[in-house]
Amino acid sequence: MATLLASVPIGCAQTINSSVESSRKFASTCISYNRRSLRPEGKSVKQNEIQFGESCGRLKRYPAGKLVLQAGASSSISVDKAEQGLSKYLYRTESGGQVKVAVGKRSLRYSVHIEFLPSELNGNLAEKLILSWGIYRSDSSSFMALEYRTSDPDTQKGISQIPLRRNSFGTYVVEMDFESYLAPFYLSFVLKYPNGADSKSVEIKSNRQSNFCVPVGFAPGYPAPLGLSFSSDGKINFALFSRNAKSIFLCLFDDNASEKPALEIELDSYVNRTGDIWHASFDSAGPFVSYGYRCEGAVINGSSNRIILDPYAKLIRKQMPGLPDLGELRDIPAFDWSGDSRPGLSMEKLVLYRLNTMHFTRDKSSKLPAEFSGNFSGVTEKIQHFRNLGINGILLEPVFPSNEKKSPYFPFHYFSPMQVYGPDDDSVSAIKSMKEMVKKMHANGIEVYLEVVFTHTTEDGILQDIDPLSYFYADKDGELRARCALNCNYPIVQQMIVDSLRYWVTEFRIDGFCFLNASYLLKGSYGESLSRPPLIETIAFDPILSKTKIIADFWDPYDLKSKGTCFPHWKRWAEINSKFCIDVRNFLRGEGLISSLATRLCGSGDIFSAARGPSFSFNYVAGNFGLPLVDLVSFSSSDLASELSWNCGEEGPTDKKVVLETRLKQIRNFLFILFVSLGIPVLNMGDECGQSSGGSPSYNDRKAFNWSAVNTAFGIQITQFISFLISLRERRGDLLQKRKFLEEEKIGWYHSDLSPPRWNDPSAKFLAMELKAENKGIQSSSEYLPVSGDLYVAFNAGEQSESLILPSPPEGMAWVRLVDTALAFPGFFSSDGIPLPEQMPGLIAYEIKSYSSVLFEAKVQHA
Repeated sequence: MATLLASVPIGCAQTINSSVESSRKFASTCISYNRRSLRPEGKSVKQNEIQFGESCGRLKRYPAGKLVLQAGASSSISVDKAEQGLSKYLYRTESGGQVKVAVGKRSLRYSVHIEFLPSELNGNLAEKLILSWGIYRSDSSSFMALEYRTSDPDTQKGISQIPLRRNSFGTYVVEMDFESYLAPFYLSFVLKYPNGADSKSVEIKSNRQSNFCVPVGFAPGYPAPLGLSFSSDGKINFALFSRNAKSIFLCLFDDNASEKPALEIELDSYVNRTGDIWHASFDSAGPFVSYGYRCEGAVINGSSNRIILDPYAKLIRKQMPGLPDLGELRDIPAFDWSGDSRPGLSMEKLVLYRLNTMHFTRDKSSKLPAEFSGNFSGVTEKIQHFRNLGINGILLEPVFPSNEKKSPYFPFHYFSPMQVYGPDDDSVSAIKSMKEMVKKMHANGIEVYLEVVFTHTTEDGILQDIDPLSYFYADKDGELRARCALNCNYPIVQQMIVDSLRYWVTEFRIDGFCFLNASYLLKGSYGESLSRPPLIETIAFDPILSKTKIIADFWDPYDLKSKGTCFPHWKRWAEINSKFCIDVRNFLRGEGLISSLATRLCGSGDIFSAARGPSFSFNYVAGNFGLPLVDLVSFSSSDLASELSWNCGEEGPTDKKVVLETRLKQIRNFLFILFVSLGIPVLNMGDECGQSSGGSPSYNDRKAFNWSAVNTAFGIQITQFISFLISLRERRGDLLQKRKFLEEEKIGWYHSDLSPPRWNDPSAKFLAMELKAENKGIQSSSEYLPVSGDLYVAFNAGEQSESLILPSPPEGMAWVRLVDTALAFPGFFSSDGIPLPEQMPGLIAYEIKSYSSVLFEAKVQHA
């Protein structure tokens, strides 16, 4: 195998505009060799012109007098003494000889120096050694034609021949010059010498039995990093992974409105490939503005000739109907992060608000200018809404470019935000506005999280054309099991996922990620379950991701349901707790065991007790899929059985007072349980103002956020209630914001009469819980210092009222009511609390209405 020496990238043409459909003929070319000029018969060089780019819609003319190919056999120049800044290549021949090639640039010309060191001296070789050569860009089997009036069939095929001379060192050398504006191209050649009496020549090829191939006007480049990268001196490097592609074509566009490339370069599998990485580099982008790739031989059971986006592209050209997605040939604009500081919130203090970037402000009720509506800038403009609620973290539904016909949960790219999320509907504005949003959120103590989908792509995604056998699941016969299911634990896919996460953390300063369909992150190459999936472990211990929060969500966008599993966590991974949602819904509709509710209230020890804690449980009652909160209490037809909802007595909209009152209490109950349970509450966009999907669980039926609903009577009271509950969690963080589980002796469980709960009674619909504080309040001679009294919580999911007997409060303290979801607004919650009178000394009873919850706090009695 030939050896590729370390090379230095060299320049590319600044003016070339050659179409892939044109013949790329070098018309009226002048080649000089040994001071003799070979020109087309009957024509003056100065009178002729060469034309490029006619098929691209514009014409560039170059005087033929400037289009000169010079080839000279030289014995005075050696590779070691040639000009600086060379790209050097060393090839081996079939017989063990060596071919050294050096490519450099002198002024406006590229110089190619070829030196052949034979393994043994051959008489015929010594007599005459010929370099038979041609040049090509996009098709190695078809050389660019040289227009000469000659009967030589090789010349008509674009093949030329030049003799080499033997120097004093016993090697054979030749040097060729090419005008710089002809580049980029490949010089392909073989060596020939006569075979004695036989008229046929003997060819000397590489040890791969192929032509020697040398890039001119561009360099081999480097295999890392993947994607488009820029060096400090302005050079650009392209790198793409494909193990199974037979050929890779780099497609360069000089017009962002063009459907076809201005130039296509077929990357040589020897010069431009290291392992499974194809690469090339240029001095600059020149006239080109965007790029893509064509991959041949990688698609199974078919072929694809489409131009595809670089999976690692950071900037995507503005999307237009009928045009392929392409990467832009420029670096990401700099952003001023000065003054930014990540909030660095501990897990137990988080309160997340999940939202869809477009739906959040797209509705005209947001009263935002058109350039802010439905994008990152719109989210930034509504930061006061998060502050009013008390939210300290926002969880954005997937922002990766995706299949618009489905949902953002079917991405095709992982290194850029959707263009529609920028004010100008392009990548640059989307990136800038997203960074401005993150910076503004951080300044207000709000962390930013991304939902990410790395388990699958769109069915017509880009990875299917690059290397489907490497990127996607396959069975033992090598056929794809699921066309768009990514093989996440395969090394190159794992690398892409980790590279993406690192990019979002370093470039956008994202604070955490929620991984959807996380159960598929545990599968091996053939779908088998892995006890130690490499991807999960890598993310857990990656040094760049060490300060980010990582959350596993088992919801599957295909099956539209959550798939629970035992997730390997390495004390780093948190989880979206679907069991919390299920058990709370069952309890509030009068089904399920109260023991299940108790487990969720205490932080889901059945899931998180092994080396984690309640702060690893992200709890929710309504999500971005299924029924929103208001519909959970309004619709429960048979086709919604999986939603575990209850319509409170009548299906859909109603004007019945009893039904409406019950629904309001149930909404309050859901929110109350969510915020008083140990774990991280996750609130869904629109639930604070009664956003409805009309009883449809489909994601596509979700509506844009109605900002007018925030100011309705319902919106006002629910928003204030949420704000109160978040403040309560912060004030009573000693009991409600715990990183570790509460000790068993710090929790008391009761029935309504202080007897033990009916744990094993499936008809039991009442449960009371007492949380016992460490400090009972401290009294000084002059004042009462801040207290940390006990909390007493009771839940009645039955249709009858219950007479609740409270336990005696700690000495010197009395119970006050903070919440009763059955009361009218604004009296159903109070920050200061309403004192409870004693019916008799030492006895405090309280009537808890049907379908309601109450909260009491022990506070120090004032004289």
